[in-house]
Amino acid sequence: MISLRRVPDWWRRSDVTVRDLLLGVLCLSASLLPAFYTRGTQLGGVPDRPFDALAVMAIALECLPLAVRRRWPVVCLTLVSLGFAVDQLRGYHSLAGTALPIALLSVGAHLERHRRTTALLFSVAYVLLAVALSRLGSGEPLSGFVMFYLALVLAWGIGSWLRSTRVAEAERRLRVAEDTRTAERTRIARELHDVVTHHVTAMVVQAEAARYLTAAPDRLDQTLTTVTDTGRRAITDLRHLLDLLNPDHGSDHHAEARTPAVGRLLTLVEQTRRAGQPVEFTEEGTPPESTGSAELVAYRVVQEALTNALKYAHGSRTSVQVRHAEREITVEVSTDGSGSQAASPGGSGRGLAGLRERVDVLGGDFSAGRQTAGGFVVRARIPAGSPS
Repeated sequence: MISLRRVPDWWRRSDVTVRDLLLGVLCLSASLLPAFYTRGTQLGGVPDRPFDALAVMAIALECLPLAVRRRWPVVCLTLVSLGFAVDQLRGYHSLAGTALPIALLSVGAHLERHRRTTALLFSVAYVLLAVALSRLGSGEPLSGFVMFYLALVLAWGIGSWLRSTRVAEAERRLRVAEDTRTAERTRIARELHDVVTHHVTAMVVQAEAARYLTAAPDRLDQTLTTVTDTGRRAITDLRHLLDLLNPDHGSDHHAEARTPAVGRLLTLVEQTRRAGQPVEFTEEGTPPESTGSAELVAYRVVQEALTNALKYAHGSRTSVQVRHAEREITVEVSTDGSGSQAASPGGSGRGLAGLRERVDVLGGDFSAGRQTAGGFVVRARIPAGSPS
């Protein structure tokens, strides 16, 4: 036996045929009650006839096919229409006639193919029924048949509207899911760009420097150690990024490990210095207890700017200034353009574009461009406290 508490769950899991059968049984039971005899639909004015065995069969033919109204809507409408025709031609005029608009609504809502052909065939069948009723001498005016037909068309139209609404909702959910997947792919690609580009650039620069240190074993060993440390940090950051795909990635341990705090900026600066880039680092103010995503965005701004400095202004004096306020973090990274290459970054521009997107999401301001005196400067104002 199914407990009362589990009835709603059982009902939702049940096949649609089982659920729709209940509607058919209720319609059948109500139509067979003596109080409702000859109280149903009367089309054509055929005189009332007492219920007999054929009446019960006609009522059953009208009601029970409602069980398949969603699975096989055309079959349901065909059987219900046959029962309705017998009902009207014999003069039973039972309450079961209400099953016809329900069947039409179901066809309009659930029929996927040959909709126009189905509508045309059943319209022809209705005309034949109207002719047969007229030949019985019922005296029903033409306007009565037309009004009843329009009522049936309305039922079909309501079903068609429900179908179009359901299709539109399904398309909307599909678009939302696709947009969500695209945004997630973009976010992961942006993280990969930040992590891989920075670490690999540092390793390439350090490896290039090691080529000229063969005559100084101590400095060569130190440089190779730095390359190794940089590679390990790259692996660690990539592992944290891939943890996003784990179901438990939202735990505090993983979230803390994945999110670089502003306090790690000094480590980032030291790594850049070991790669041969002179960096001056200044940090003002005290970070608030809760900065939301601002810490991570500030870290990425400095990381990307230092990566560009290594790639496009190697050897140029670079300045990193981070200021903490109560409600925002301000970052400024600049190069003086006196290095081996121009300070203006080239490449695809994905890094700076990604930074602008990150800052914009939090409602901040971002700018990157040449300085008047030469070099390049990146500035970001990042509101703190947003969980985005």
